[in-house]
Amino acid sequence: MPKRAAAHAVAAARAYGIGRAYGPDMTSHSHVAILMATFNGSPFLSAQLHSFLAQSHQNWSLWVSDDGSSDETRAIIADFQAAHPDRRIILRDGPGSGSTLNFMTLLCDPTIPADYVALSDQDDIWLPDHLSRALGRIDEFKGTAVLYGARTIIAGPDMDRLGMSPLFRKPPGFRNALVQSIAGGNTMLLNAKARSIVVRAGLPKNAVCHDWWLYQILSGAGAEIIYDPEPTVLYRQHGANQIGSNFSAAARLARIAGLLGGRYRDWNNRNITALEEVSEILTPRNRALLSGFSDLRRQRGPSAIATLRRLGLFRQTSLGSISLAAAAFLGLL
Repeated sequence: MPKRAAAHAVAAARAYGIGRAYGPDMTSHSHVAILMATFNGSPFLSAQLHSFLAQSHQNWSLWVSDDGSSDETRAIIADFQAAHPDRRIILRDGPGSGSTLNFMTLLCDPTIPADYVALSDQDDIWLPDHLSRALGRIDEFKGTAVLYGARTIIAGPDMDRLGMSPLFRKPPGFRNALVQSIAGGNTMLLNAKARSIVVRAGLPKNAVCHDWWLYQILSGAGAEIIYDPEPTVLYRQHGANQIGSNFSAAARLARIAGLLGGRYRDWNNRNITALEEVSEILTPRNRALLSGFSDLRRQRGPSAIATLRRLGLFRQTSLGSISLAAAAFLGLL
């Protein structure tokens, strides 16, 4: 996208009037490392890069891990580097094993210095107060490991507004994280204490996706989890989205069908294996909860429903909770 078009996209983001600042930026001294995983992202990359420049919080560096793009992605990053020599903008080769390991390799790299880290997809647009709002919310929990995630505005390829991601109202935590991912990685920020937990856990070999893994490992370790009902990112939907949003009724029903069709059981197999490999990081209560969830998955019928209730596992919506109970009853967890 040409620079003028990118600036226009950022102006359009401001016009939504939703991503309002979380008061004055009291964290301007705090350095944020923006971690971006790329792969053949040239059609939309420039707009996202220019939305970084439009942030009200300007103390940031950019670390891009490219997984072998064959389009103009690397050239766009190089041009961005050249145009902003005052910024620390690093482009490096990714592991070439998909977006989850690409992001996690960045997160677990101790040579990337920062007070906070923010994850960025290659095809979205950040609202101007994305960083300042997230930092303000995280700063409410001084001395604690914190993971921040938020709702998003769902937009089409040309940034026409399509809707909003679901509004989740139940408090986030490990009982929810075991069975549901609620905030996209494209909205996530971690403080240094939360990142140190992630680094200690290392690269997950089996986890389904990086954002769900971060929710699981950090809530399991006792970190504070913030789910912000205020959207801070324009989440662009297009034909090449790896996962995409579940804001439409059809998309949600498709995910529930996956839950009942065996895909969800495979996801749980992978996530449980990853968590068990680093179970020493979990709190004693959450280790017991993980063990209970593993036992639950060997049950079915009324006993499975009883165990599900005893463990207190839940999804964020009524329909999701019904589908979770149905999967437990049928032995599909």
